Amino acid sequence: MSLPKREVEELRPWVERTVKKVLGFSEPTVVTAALHCVGKGLDKRKTTDQLRPFLDDSASGFVERLFEALEESKNSRGNKGTGERNRKRELKDVFGDEVEGGKDTESGEVAAKKKRVPRFEEVEEPEVLPGPPTESPGMLTKMQIKQMMEAATRQIEERKKQLSFVAPVPCLSTLSLSYFMNDAIEKARKAAELQAKIQSTLAMKPGILGTLTNTGPHNLVALANLHAMGILRLARSQSQHPSFWMIELTHRMPTLKANIRAVKREQFRQQLKEKPSDDLESTSYFDPRMSVAPPQRPRKGFKFHERGRFEKIAQRIRTKTQLERLQMEIAQAAKKTGIQASTKLALIAPKKELGEGEVPLIEWWDSYILPSNLELSAETVFDGLEFHGVTNLVEHPAQMAPPVDPDQPVTLGVYLTKKEQKKLRRQTRREGQKEVQEKVRLGLMPPPEPKVRISNLMRVLGTEAVQDPTKVEAHVRAQMAKRQKAHEEANAARKLTAEQRKEKKVKKLREDLNQGVHIAVYRIRNLYNPAKKFKVEANARQLYLTGTVVLHKDVNIVVVEGGPKSQKKFKKLMLSRIKWDEPSSKREDEEGSKKHNKCTLVWEGTAKERSFGDMKFKQCPTENMAREHFKKHGTEHYWDLALSQSILESTDD
Repeated sequence: MSLPKREVEELRPWVERTVKKVLGFSEPTVVTAALHCVGKGLDKRKTTDQLRPFLDDSASGFVERLFEALEESKNSRGNKGTGERNRKRELKDVFGDEVEGGKDTESGEVAAKKKRVPRFEEVEEPEVLPGPPTESPGMLTKMQIKQMMEAATRQIEERKKQLSFVAPVPCLSTLSLSYFMNDAIEKARKAAELQAKIQSTLAMKPGILGTLTNTGPHNLVALANLHAMGILRLARSQSQHPSFWMIELTHRMPTLKANIRAVKREQFRQQLKEKPSDDLESTSYFDPRMSVAPPQRPRKGFKFHERGRFEKIAQRIRTKTQLERLQMEIAQAAKKTGIQASTKLALIAPKKELGEGEVPLIEWWDSYILPSNLELSAETVFDGLEFHGVTNLVEHPAQMAPPVDPDQPVTLGVYLTKKEQKKLRRQTRREGQKEVQEKVRLGLMPPPEPKVRISNLMRVLGTEAVQDPTKVEAHVRAQMAKRQKAHEEANAARKLTAEQRKEKKVKKLREDLNQGVHIAVYRIRNLYNPAKKFKVEANARQLYLTGTVVLHKDVNIVVVEGGPKSQKKFKKLMLSRIKWDEPSSKREDEEGSKKHNKCTLVWEGTAKERSFGDMKFKQCPTENMAREHFKKHGTEHYWDLALSQSILESTDD
């Protein structure tokens, strides 16, 4: 029989402990599987089969323990209703709900049915002013509390005897009875202690309980006030002491940990203030002229930093580290390439860091015309100085002819729409047909044969088709084949030959470079892969591009020259189509693991004419060789630009 979900969840803690005891560690999968078997109502054999993949040999023992716990839980649920009712009656007898006051009743009488009476009767009495503080005779003493505890214990024992005679429960163990008894005694003890504490607190406020124990209407008014305050309520019962008061515990709401700590801190401070100080005047070492100040710990407040402070510090450190690394690279480059390359790279690094809003003594572009031995300061006068290269002459740069003739008119092609193209074709065909009709009319050419098809056979030939239809059909089909052959021959005559098609394709790719040559410079970190080399070279030749490829460590430069359409296709190939990150050899795997391979467009622009011939590869082990190769063709600035960008990128990485 399957169990409800609530009862299955009650077994979860026991199953978790048993699984941890069997396996040595907690396993949520086994716990869920065991609870699932119990919830479905499987027997021991099926449960063992279900749990054997998780527990192996321990499955049978675990299932035995599981079903024993299940039987105990069923027995306890069967007696749960009776036990709770008995327990409620016991607690009700201990903490009675009513107390009869003002009437003499015999202690031995116990009514079969208790008639509920109103807790308080409305008494119209004048308001009672609090009197002077006097000791309340109704205050419970320690002896009375002890007697109440003994009476509660005695009633519990009597109730147990009655239950054992009336409805014996064989499955209820002694442990459960002792648990209920101890629980009731513990609650009674806590209630008595709390009552004594409340009474001792209220004794300090005579206006509240000053006249509580006096008989009369004033007692009822004070009792009503207490009930309205939610502190005490009167429990009227024949089986309890007439002066017994039950405590109405206030429901505590959840609060934050910080609030609890604040309350405890405030209570601790109050205790320190109320703590009596030692009588220092009685000692022989006391000096009344000295003021004794208690040692106090200085209050530690929050110290908030301004927003962005640490970001600025980190950025300053990063900039300083980058400059140091750049200077180191410049020093190494100066040893390899010489003064010129290092001078160009040195222009990147500023000589002095200027703060925000700080004005330099002189701008960098003015430093080239000042004397080298001049010491700059705030009091330097520039009126009497001779500046290098500054004269009273005006230099005019030499004028160069533009690569394109500006006087040549620009003609735009005329493109017809689809509708206009069809109209023009109809007009051309109509003019050709008119010319043929004029020649036939003048007798210059025989009239064309009637255009006969299978669909219009009967309409064109008429009686001839009826007399010999087989012959007419053969004649029509021969005429149709003749027309088809003439059509195909006309198409073949208009068709271009292989050489003409090749020339047309070359003409399309070889663009007109009279208006300037388009140039693009690419930089690749790693170009050792022969497949990628072939792609670069083959596409450049197919697009009729000229240029060169210089192979150097971490700086592989590809320069291509050609028309705008070819450059557009080659740019798409280099930046999008070729996957530079794909390793294809062990050598590339070792180098690719260290650095990320990619292709970067360094520069693109136009020039008047080509600088290189067909695409060729050049291996340059040193930077001097690479620069000399470009210098032969008058394009050494390509190498300087690519090298400087490579060094900057390496410092950023």
